[in-house]
Amino acid sequence: MQNSGRETGEAATQAQRTIAFLIVDKFSMLCFSAAIDPLRSANRLAKRDYYVWKTVSVDGRPVRASNGMEVNVEASIDTLGHCDILFICAGYRTQVEGQSHLLAKLRERARRGGAVGGLSIGSHILAQAGLLNGYKCTIHWENRASFQDAFPDVICTGNVYEIDRNRFTSAGGTTSIDLMLQIIDADFGSRLANEVANQFQHERIRTSLDRQRVGPERDLAGKSEKLQRAVAIMAENLEEPMPALEIARQVGLSLRQVERLFLRHLNSTPGRYYMSVRLERARELLRHSNAPILDVALSTGFTSHSYFAQSYRTHFGCSPSQERRNSP
Repeated sequence: MQNSGRETGEAATQAQRTIAFLIVDKFSMLCFSAAIDPLRSANRLAKRDYYVWKTVSVDGRPVRASNGMEVNVEASIDTLGHCDILFICAGYRTQVEGQSHLLAKLRERARRGGAVGGLSIGSHILAQAGLLNGYKCTIHWENRASFQDAFPDVICTGNVYEIDRNRFTSAGGTTSIDLMLQIIDADFGSRLANEVANQFQHERIRTSLDRQRVGPERDLAGKSEKLQRAVAIMAENLEEPMPALEIARQVGLSLRQVERLFLRHLNSTPGRYYMSVRLERARELLRHSNAPILDVALSTGFTSHSYFAQSYRTHFGCSPSQERRNSP
């Protein structure tokens, strides 16, 4: 991080930086706003219109967000013109009208060396275009399992955002703020980035090493590091669940000590908690992938379809097939 208040990087060498946001049907309004407002605030605090932003859709027509609000755009993907970074802002849909044309235009831009980014599920659209192969990226935790299955050549981390060469991705929600603050820091230095963060009551600028708080892991903030490590081991070993004794060995505790940690902090045994993590992952795959139910069961450590169905119904109150039918 830079400590000087002077302009650094791009801001010292160019008059403006243009960032385009391509929004698709049912996009996340929060992601969109959280990306644009830090740029607006940076301009105000820097007392210059350095950042210019454009709103774009595939065909140039208005787009409706997931909250029902309709947003007008300035251009289509064909009439966009120059921009320094093109971000895809999506919601929960990975298939959009005009998809093949959009993917072709994204590939064309990448061939010319253009920088591209994805906010939340926008990463999925970039991956469909083949633009994340061999790159580090991130995506919302709810979609990560299905994303990794669909795109094995992409290095998908569980971090809040990733910047890998000219690829910019964030995990959704307020992580758009952190990604933009990192861009502002690179352009102007940390003083301005922190001033912008303060404008939004953003207590700490997260780095690309900060991980998303995922599902039940939200309960672990501020709790035992040994417990957090045990849960991380569980999350990393779903297809072939690891025995509790081995988890205890890897975190440097006895099995009894691990059991006490889980009971004290999570009111659960390690076995029950591990089962909930596996079933949460199964639900992600059922909702956000087209993988056969048997494959979902196998990838989350269930060798018996009937045991998987029974466990799923007990935990969620519906069968795996019902879950899939009811998914958006």
